[in-house]
Amino acid sequence: MQTDPATTPVFIDGVRTPFLKSGSDFKKMLAYDLARVAISGLLGKTGISPEAVDHTIVGTVIQEVRTANIAREAALAAGIPDSKPAHTVTMACISSNLALAQAADAIRLGRASAVIAGGTETMSDVPIRVSRRLRAKLLEAQKYKSPLEFLKILKGFKFADLKPELPAIAEFSTNDTMGASCDKLAAMFGISREDQDAFAISSHKRAAAAWESGYYNDEVIAMQPQPGREVVHHDNGIRGDSSPDKLAKLRPAFVKPYGTVTAANASFLTDGASAGLVMSLNKARASGLKPMAIIKDYIFVSQDPRHELLLGPAYATPRILERNGLKPDDIGVYEFHEAFAGQILANLKALSTESFMKDKVKTSIKPFDMPMDRFNLKGGSLSIGHPFGATGVRLVTTAARRLHEENARYALIAACAAGGQGHAMLLERFDG
Repeated sequence: MQTDPATTPVFIDGVRTPFLKSGSDFKKMLAYDLARVAISGLLGKTGISPEAVDHTIVGTVIQEVRTANIAREAALAAGIPDSKPAHTVTMACISSNLALAQAADAIRLGRASAVIAGGTETMSDVPIRVSRRLRAKLLEAQKYKSPLEFLKILKGFKFADLKPELPAIAEFSTNDTMGASCDKLAAMFGISREDQDAFAISSHKRAAAAWESGYYNDEVIAMQPQPGREVVHHDNGIRGDSSPDKLAKLRPAFVKPYGTVTAANASFLTDGASAGLVMSLNKARASGLKPMAIIKDYIFVSQDPRHELLLGPAYATPRILERNGLKPDDIGVYEFHEAFAGQILANLKALSTESFMKDKVKTSIKPFDMPMDRFNLKGGSLSIGHPFGATGVRLVTTAARRLHEENARYALIAACAAGGQGHAMLLERFDG
């Protein structure tokens, strides 16, 4: 892989806002506000001059019309000079993974030496549109000049036209919800409700323990949502007191009455933002910044969205291992996005299934059991939360930090995404 220090992409550090349940303390903030805070926090933590940043890339999923290129608006508000370009990317739940990948590519191609890659999302204030018919009438009304002409808007008007259009939660191509798809996937791989609940409990307990130990204090930026409000320090969706008895009382959320996916073993709607600094090794050294990890490689995959919507990690993981001449046991740190407990367990089951690995993935990597003592040790999206556009940078930041804490050489990050897509990224600990 890449060896020239002028074009070797390294991950310096990352930060994030607290990840909060939608409708809580961030409910009056735009995704732009959250991204601005994350970028400002990254600049402050790393000490890099805003003038040294060549480009900013931010991932997001639900677009706010007022901040269409949210990367540019957030970068400007955070103090990045107006002479430095910025662009926004979207790839569902792997949007900030894509931002990081593009940042690494810019370094490898010699087009940049310092790039901020981040992600942001708010689910507290999603765009809700008026009906298509009413939109058409309102657009037409902009041409009217006299009060009499405005009466034309009432022609053919029906009260049903006032019904708002809520954002779709189903896949456009299949009309399946992600939760229902997870239920199908869990059934396909024989994942029980009890196993899903147990994994969710483990995620919450690990996240709670990480916070109690002070682990996240160096990663999460304390922030004040609005003037006069209390400063928010922590994620607010973690339930360290989760138990099998409590989770067993919940009813299925998607496939009723016999489904296995519930509100407790699925990630919750979340507001938050993240940002990471990617530099060339030469630039990092010249700036006096010590990288945490080398971004060795990444891969994006896609598969059948109807039957394998959430299996991206199972396809991406063996392929990136094979491409880099590695075996599963060479990886000391695994960080996978936990969209659902059933999704995680189905992916792990797929990786250990010979027919899937041989007939579907088609690599030289043999079926393997995931070493759970290396997997998501600080909690995951089930407990921490999942702001769609921001999770990727969170995963990479945690993985890079774990490499040093656990004295591991390689970290593998993987995630699924809507549309039947997936991603994996390989990091190598930097000690130079």
